[in-house]
Amino acid sequence: MFDTATLTAYLIAAAVLVFIPGPGTAWIIAQSAAGGTARGVQAAFGLETATLIHALAAGLGLSALLATSALAFEVLKYAGAAYLIWLGIKAWRSAPAPAPADATAEPVAEALPATARVSARHVYLRSVVTGVLNPKIALFFLAFLPQFVHPERGMVWLQFLVLGALLSMIGMLNSLMLSFAVGRFGRRFATGGGRWKERLTGSVFIALGLRLAVQQRG
Repeated sequence: MFDTATLTAYLIAAAVLVFIPGPGTAWIIAQSAAGGTARGVQAAFGLETATLIHALAAGLGLSALLATSALAFEVLKYAGAAYLIWLGIKAWRSAPAPAPADATAEPVAEALPATARVSARHVYLRSVVTGVLNPKIALFFLAFLPQFVHPERGMVWLQFLVLGALLSMIGMLNSLMLSFAVGRFGRRFATGGGRWKERLTGSVFIALGLRLAVQQRG
């Protein structure tokens, strides 16, 4: 489906793009800091699922629609921004649960605030929605992936999906490393300071939402 030169060039370009810090990196760091390594890993799976959805959508023409329709772009952009800001406000308004009597004897997950435990159950779906509602990702696929797709080889949608899967694998590797690093460092604060962690997470979500809201199509 792909010749060696094309595949090598794509993997190099994809790796460079993944390792440049962006909104996805901030999302993983925020989730890992708030809920530990496990929550960061769940967020990583969610974001990379969104990557595959965008890759398939690009192959089916949705990305082309977003690129040509200003209305479609604006609707998706503001929906994603509103969702992130809502998550941030929710985190700010949440109250941490009391720490256990013998916090040092409890697993880290049990020492986390109740809000972190509850939201961790839904972090995968939240991350999928966050990734899907980012129009910049759709436009990225439209601008980037077609350079490595060869229509004459047939099954264009499958080529898009394969390229998206490769990008997702690289992104997952990067996200897992971030999750483990931030989760391990965050263990020192697992038994206290729940309030500041919730507010830090909320601030990151709100900042991401505002950043997305002011982005332009170009």
